[in-house]
Amino acid sequence: MKEQSIKIDGIDKLILNQLMEDARTPILSIAREVGISGAAIHQRLRKLEASGLIAGSKFMINPKVLGFKTLAFVGIFLDSSSKYKEATKRLKEIDEVIESHYTTGNYAIFVKILCRDNEHLMQVLNHEIQNIKGVARTETFISLDQQIDRQMKI
Repeated sequence: MKEQSIKIDGIDKLILNQLMEDARTPILSIAREVGISGAAIHQRLRKLEASGLIAGSKFMINPKVLGFKTLAFVGIFLDSSSKYKEATKRLKEIDEVIESHYTTGNYAIFVKILCRDNEHLMQVLNHEIQNIKGVARTETFISLDQQIDRQMKI
């Protein structure tokens, strides 16, 4: 679906804010707070999904509980910008890469990586990312702490 700009009203904002705060909030609870029927809430949500504004829903896993305690950002320098698509295809095959962005500035690609520890990170960097054809070099930033984690305000 192609992206477009849509207008949302105050009721849409109330619904979205509640669901962004807790996606498991019961529809009837939202309906009571907003002052419209549950069916109207469902109808509005279907409209917002069809417009592309709601991109889906998902459960968030706490990686630390599974032993993944090292979060790093890696700037990837390519030896040629024409290698971008192939490099991205290979990055998708690396489970530890959880985000990838084609960027302006110093790096061609900027990725977010989740690893068990620094040794695991070193293995991913040395044996997987730096072995991708077209990757000239990388620059790594380890996250010590995340202070802000939120969606945009509506």
